Amino acid sequence: MPRVVLGIGCDRGAGRETVAAAVAAALAEAGLEHADVVALASIELKRDEPALHALARAHGWPLVFYPATELAAIPVPHPSEVVRRHTGTPAVAEAAALCWAQATSADLIIEKRRWRGEDGRHATVSIARLNE
Repeated sequence: MPRVVLGIGCDRGAGRETVAAAVAAALAEAGLEHADVVALASIELKRDEPALHALARAHGWPLVFYPATELAAIPVPHPSEVVRRHTGTPAVAEAAALCWAQATSADLIIEKRRWRGEDGRHATVSIARLNE
């Protein structure tokens, strides 16, 4: 059974349904199950996002947050200057997944995928293979 880490970024106030749908779509695209996930990771700026906490609780996943400076030091395939302006790091989902998984870009099963929910908010998900 593969063991993976989800890196997640989202618009402020993204609904639980939006984040859950983004995660479900990414897992389906990768041919993975919720049971394959060992943790959720994001940026410290998202520590107060209820949707992230609700998703982690619903599946029993640990939820870890990293400071922007730590995420900015991780090489990712899709850095964004827009993301850097808003968060202080060029990547959230990819970098957070790689950070927790102690992995490199080669371990990304799903590079960043962005979804727009019915609430009009976006969630971005990346999936990294856990480096054990």
